[in-house]
Amino acid sequence: MTKTELEYKINEVKLDYIRIQGDLEKLETFGRNTDIQQKKLDELEQELSNLNKELDAIDPS
Repeated sequence: MTKTELEYKINEVKLDYIRIQGDLEKLETFGRNTDIQQKKLDELEQELSNLNKELDAIDPS
């Protein structure tokens, strides 16, 4: 991926993370099960970490 593609993907994953985090907070408010949302947040955190490592490898500055 190019630097621009990686930056776009990182922003996309961040938006997904924010959306799911909001959903999780709503579910917690109503005492619902949040396991699925928490697992997805963990996956997105790992994906962000990997994408940032790729971006650093392309542009170490």
